[in-house]
Amino acid sequence: MERHVLVVFPHPDDETMAVGGAIALHAKAGAPITYACLTRGEMGRNMGKPFFATRESLPALREKELREACAILGIADLRLLGFRDKTVEFEDPDRIEGIIHGLLIELRPSLVITYYPGHCVHPDHEATARAVVRAIRMLPKKERPVLQCQAFSQTHAEILGERDVVLDASGVWETVFRAWKAHKSQTAGWMEQMEQDLRGDPEVRERVIGRLSAAGLYTFSV
Repeated sequence: MERHVLVVFPHPDDETMAVGGAIALHAKAGAPITYACLTRGEMGRNMGKPFFATRESLPALREKELREACAILGIADLRLLGFRDKTVEFEDPDRIEGIIHGLLIELRPSLVITYYPGHCVHPDHEATARAVVRAIRMLPKKERPVLQCQAFSQTHAEILGERDVVLDASGVWETVFRAWKAHKSQTAGWMEQMEQDLRGDPEVRERVIGRLSAAGLYTFSV
């Protein structure tokens, strides 16, 4: 069991869609988990299906969805850092690094999870990933936690190879599924189809469960 797991992503739903299986496994093992979420996802493009959100209502709604997903996954400590969605790349990097470094000092996590720098597509993802790496490297080497990263660029497999952290999340796939559903403003468009697939052809059902059970990560050298 990890002493403490610190998860750092920029948006509500990143924790579920990127590493929901890994989080659920660590929580099931009894590890305390803190999620530092940089924004409230107020610039998200999805408004539910059918629409039930507006640009004005979306920030509070996504925060509510995030809190529900965290409760489902087993994240007891949610830190909303207050940055603006889609502008993280323009923030003072020293400020972001300082906040993350403060969390490292406070929590002393044995494991940190974020995106893989250079292989996470979205500018907010990239800015967050770089800040996490720099914040960890501010610590004395012997005090640095293990850093595990999620990658999903078109070239990540070719450049990085196979994921070296391979977790079997098949025992918690239903937990991950419920967390996906909690983010309904963003996921409603495909959750109906996923639910149909889970009730349908056994081979299709197994593919869906396999997707929800995927929990591989890359170890990043810090």
